[in-house]
Amino acid sequence: MKTQALPIDSYSEKNKIEMIDFYNEASEDYEFWSQDFNMHFGYYAPFKTNPFKRDSMLNQMNAQVIKRLQINTKKHRLIDLGCGMGGTMRYALKQHQNLITYGVTLSDFQVKHGNDLLQGKNGIILKENYNHTSFQSHSFDSAVAIESFCHSGHGESSLKEAYRILKPGGKLVIADAFLKKERSELCKGAEYAYNRLCDHWSLEKLETHTFIKQKLQDLGFINITIEDTSHSVAPSVLHVPFAITGFILKKLLSFKSIKRESLHNLKGSFYALLTGLHLKSFGYYIISATKK
Repeated sequence: MKTQALPIDSYSEKNKIEMIDFYNEASEDYEFWSQDFNMHFGYYAPFKTNPFKRDSMLNQMNAQVIKRLQINTKKHRLIDLGCGMGGTMRYALKQHQNLITYGVTLSDFQVKHGNDLLQGKNGIILKENYNHTSFQSHSFDSAVAIESFCHSGHGESSLKEAYRILKPGGKLVIADAFLKKERSELCKGAEYAYNRLCDHWSLEKLETHTFIKQKLQDLGFINITIEDTSHSVAPSVLHVPFAITGFILKKLLSFKSIKRESLHNLKGSFYALLTGLHLKSFGYYIISATKK
């Protein structure tokens, strides 16, 4: 299934180093955000999730993404492009016994501890760049990218690589924050929040959802669906100030210092909340597409 590794990069070199350092040092902090190490926001579904229970909404985001893959009963290969600690992979494996899952990340910490959590049960996390993986073309039945492509700026390389490694008829589902207008059109408040968010979470940049749709079409994807799920995601975003306060108190009460990368994570979370207040400029979308 593997071939010789391709050259890296679509990240800027500086951003790539910062992003790797960020996740190597801050990944373990996500246990405070999610017992399952889900490193993303959640999805509130009435009568299915409790808005006061964060993990319920975080796993519902996994459920919403996996549902859109339309996995049948046949043997199915799924890849998580920017998998973090493998939370989505583990959720998918619990729901579908016919799955074999792969995840890629550039963080050594996430590779080691994510694989420990997977316990080798039909899943493996590899140290790979999702813009240039070493997998053969047409290797996977489906691919997901939850809040990961933003680290390389929602660039064409990410989408192109996803297209290459998917089988014909394979599905790609992206869940992420996107701009609703061009960066040059942001008001001063939105621009400030955007710049600080990118800085603290090591994001190359955010693109508009219309840009992504056009690039998917250009690559040959069909059946492209753009869903604005901002209001469903908002309840989990509102957990941010309570999570930040609880995390800081926990560190202080245990007499532990807060690492530099952890501070960046906390500040990034605050600015994510701030961007969420600018609904005319930012939105959270689930984007689905099928390879011809």
